[in-house]
Amino acid sequence: MSGEGPHSKDTALPRSMPEPPHNAHKGKTGLRRVWNAFFYSMAGLKAAYAHEDAFRQEVWLAVVLVPLALYLTPDAVERALMIGSVLLVLIVELINSAIEATVDRISLKDHVLAKRAKDIGSASVFMALVNVVVIWVLLLVG
Repeated sequence: MSGEGPHSKDTALPRSMPEPPHNAHKGKTGLRRVWNAFFYSMAGLKAAYAHEDAFRQEVWLAVVLVPLALYLTPDAVERALMIGSVLLVLIVELINSAIEATVDRISLKDHVLAKRAKDIGSASVFMALVNVVVIWVLLLVG
């Protein structure tokens, strides 16, 4: 049996794989790509704010908490931790919203894997919010 299995000579991948077909959407390089990426990112933020209630609520929470962090502590590291934890919630919410949109694009039918993907995405936002609470409490009370 030695020599059989997923890595045997019969099923091994060739050493040099052919290049995948060129993707016309990936044609820009250098500064042009960075410039385009900036505008794609702004479009994503605008779409999330327009279509995602949770993201909108978390943006307004950030509008309150970021200046509050600047006011509450003169220590730069503490400010960075407090503000970073708030920004992390926005980042995780954006990823969760992208997952939900993708799952909905594939199918609106109930499916155990679709539910799992959405629940795990939601759990990640919850954990990011718990992270905010833990950091803020430890820095302000501890």
